[in-house]
Order: sequence, then C-alpha cells, then structure tokens
Amino acid sequence: MRRIYSVFLGLLILASCAKDNNKFNVDVTNINGDFKLARFDIDFYSTTEATLPKLKEQYRILFPHDNDSIWISKINNKEEQELFLETQKVFKDLSLQEKQLENLFKHVAYYNPNFLPPTVITMLTNIDYDNRVLYNQEYLLISLDVYLGSTHEFYGDYPGYVKLNNHKDHLIVDAANAIINVQMPPNRERNFISKMIYEGKKMYLLDSYLPGLSDREKIGYAEEKITWAESSEDYIWKYFIEKELLFSTDSKLNQRFLDAAPFSKFYLGEDNLSPGRIGVWVGWQIVRSYMQKNDVSLSELLQTDEEKIFKESKYKPKK
Repeated sequence: MRRIYSVFLGLLILASCAKDNNKFNVDVTNINGDFKLARFDIDFYSTTEATLPKLKEQYRILFPHDNDSIWISKINNKEEQELFLETQKVFKDLSLQEKQLENLFKHVAYYNPNFLPPTVITMLTNIDYDNRVLYNQEYLLISLDVYLGSTHEFYGDYPGYVKLNNHKDHLIVDAANAIINVQMPPNRERNFISKMIYEGKKMYLLDSYLPGLSDREKIGYAEEKITWAESSEDYIWKYFIEKELLFSTDSKLNQRFLDAAPFSKFYLGEDNLSPGRIGVWVGWQIVRSYMQKNDVSLSELLQTDEEKIFKESKYKPKK
C-alpha cells in the first residue's frame, strides 16, 4: 500500500511540474522580435586611422572623447588584437545567438506590450565580467570576450564561481537579466525575507522570458551545487527560521546569502558544498509557490508586496 501511495505521490508531483512548465509555453509567433545587430567588435579592431572618423560617426555612443590617438593605440595593441582573434574563434558566427535574442525579445514583448527590441551591439571590454551585458532600453551591449569558455586560458586567475558562467550558452541569461534589472523597480525593503522574494521575482521573470532553459543555467550553478540546493531546501529553510533571519535587517546577510560568491555562509563545516546566492534560490521557490497558488498575472506579481507574497505563497520546502 505504501509503495502504491509513493508512486501516486510521484505522479502528482510530475503532473504539477508539467502544468507549471506549460504556463510559460506561450505563443509568440506573431510578436515582433526583429532587431538590429551591430558587430562593433569586428568593426573596431578592423579599422585604420583613415577609417576611424567614419567608425566614430557610426557608433557615436561608444566614443566618449575625440582623442583619436588613444583609439588607434587601442586598435593596434598586441594583447587586444589577440583577445579579438580569440573571440572571433568562438563568435565568428552569431546566428544562434541572434535566434536566442529574437526569442527572448518576443517573450519580453508578450508580457510587456510596450517593449521594443533594442539595437544589439557586440564589443570587447577586456573581460569586464561585472558588466557582461548592459541595457538602456535603446541599446543592448554585449561583451563577447566574457564568453570564450569556462576553461579558457584568459580566465586562469578568475575565481571559479565567476568563470563557471563564462561560456556562450550563458550569454542569453545575462541578456535577459540586464533587461529584468531595468524593468524591476528598486527594492526598498530592508528585511531578509523581502530581499529574497525580490530576487525571486527576478528569477521568475527568467522563467517567463526563457522558457525551456534549465534552472541550473538560469541561476548559473554547477550541477553538484544545484543538486545540493534541491536536496537541502528543507534544511536551509529551517536554518533561516531557527536563526531568526527572515525578518532581520542585518545587511551582512546580503553577502552571506544573496551576493555572488563561491558558497553561502551558514558558518558551518560544510559551507563549501553549498552554492552562493542560496537566498536567491529560496526566494525563487517562494515566488513559484505563490504563483502556483494564486491566479495573478506577471505584471501583478511584480506590483505585489514581498511580504504579501510570502504569506500567500504557503511555502513549504521540499524534504
């Protein structure tokens, strides 16, 4: 009898997951996702002193000053040319990324009818991984040199948790996040539960904008780290409750559980097994629980107070 019950419970869980996933499979066929792609990376490192004025006219926003000698020196710099050549090996053809971006823009427009696809400009930023993708509604700037592959020699001295996502498959996640960060109003709440759920809203937007992408890729965890998060959800929640962290306004909790890091800081012996940003992960599960139990639109979700979401999510971690 117990075995039959276990099988039945398993089927119910699978059915629930399938129903939730179907929610994001919306029809975007007739939505405009067309955009202009400009390869500034190629245009810049292929230019000469004679053609530089024309390039500056074409890309005015990328030339903050008129000292041409600085730009010519940069173009002819041996290390920068090597970086350009290495980037070309990975991104000579951007047809796959163009399809991904078009699909992303269609999904953003589906939920935000006033959204217009931005002009996408690819460039090199000397591996500025803190600014992988920048978005200002008119332009989406992508630093291709950050996506050469997690094991590329150029990233040798970078922390492991950073270069983990320095591969081309993660580019579309960073593009979506750049758009989401502009769309989301700033978080004014100071308590930990509100901060977690605010980040969870962002992750739920990723669910909506990038349907079909794995949870692991969306949050940028290694396989063993997301396995730990999924299997330890009940333990994490109990820890937050027992330590009375949910309504704490201690800003140190940001570094411990919300900011990018190699692992989260429970101050226990096995912290290194955990992924960083585990508070973001928990906030994501709370928002998912809220959306499963409440008939609200995506725009209504974003306007709903975080503490209200917490109360009405009836969140229960998986054991």
